[in-house]
Amino acid sequence: MPKSSIFADVEGFDIIGDVHGCALTLERLLQKLDYKKEDGVYYHPYRRAVFVGDVIDRGPRIREALKIVRSMVDAGQAKCILGNHEFNAVAYTTLLNPAEVDNGSEPRYLRPHDRRSNRLINETLIQFASYPEEWRGYLEWFKTLPIFLEMDTFRVVHACWDNSSVNVLRSHSPSGGEPVLNDILPLLIAGEDVTVPRCLDRLTRGTSLRYPDNRYVLSKDGLKRYIFRTKFWSDKPEVYQDVVFQPDPLPEDLSERPLDEQEKACLIRYPKNQRPVFFGHYWLHGRPTIQRANLVCLDYSAVKYGRLVAYRYDGEAELDNDKFVWIYVNPDVKEAS
Repeated sequence: MPKSSIFADVEGFDIIGDVHGCALTLERLLQKLDYKKEDGVYYHPYRRAVFVGDVIDRGPRIREALKIVRSMVDAGQAKCILGNHEFNAVAYTTLLNPAEVDNGSEPRYLRPHDRRSNRLINETLIQFASYPEEWRGYLEWFKTLPIFLEMDTFRVVHACWDNSSVNVLRSHSPSGGEPVLNDILPLLIAGEDVTVPRCLDRLTRGTSLRYPDNRYVLSKDGLKRYIFRTKFWSDKPEVYQDVVFQPDPLPEDLSERPLDEQEKACLIRYPKNQRPVFFGHYWLHGRPTIQRANLVCLDYSAVKYGRLVAYRYDGEAELDNDKFVWIYVNPDVKEAS
């Protein structure tokens, strides 16, 4: 099996959306993309895969999905960037001050073990309960994942490409290239720098606005949501509907609510003349389509019985709706149809 670098002898890239533990679906998608399995690794003779993060949590085969992705990365057949769920896992298990525990104090973690965090990581912890050393190995691997990927003709980020945040995090990379989580983790633990965590949050979780008047909506998973996710490419937005980008719709009376100047200042705009950006994170539904000629979301709710989606990228400056490939997820077998 070829062991070449992801940058060598490559004719194209297959950028794959949020897997969330859907290992069987991932295998079927790779096979549909003409990847072959040899010595336990999926490879393609002249293409490479790029995963947009969120390989873990929620799905039925998280260990198996991680094994597929990591084996491809280790063999030079793929790249995987950091998703907010991989970061959550590291933060959930990272002690702020191990000495406090040694002294008998209650442990404090970079991500508090509250109801929301417990719910997000619960399925992963269950599936790794009998494999603690394997889990620790993956946690260390997550720390080596790049926070974004910037190639000659395209970019990959989990949730939002913001040039200012990219530049801040890049300044913490020893090589000046794409920073990995390990490069900034000490700053996050120290808690003295507010800029770095804000930039990481923007790239891995995107931008959002708060509902007015302390309102909230009840999401399909039963959670009260006081914010709604926003696009990072809206041109001249004037009302809430111009910027919302999430599966849960806005309340009808808010769709045409004008954005005030403070809300507009919170938005990010990705220029139309910059290289294409591929991202995940947003739980879209329906037939995959580009968001703009240089922007495409690849998260189509695979773990919620949607589709696991890839875009076959061949260097084009303007993205093409005919370049999507996907596998439907079948609830009857809890993964692939």
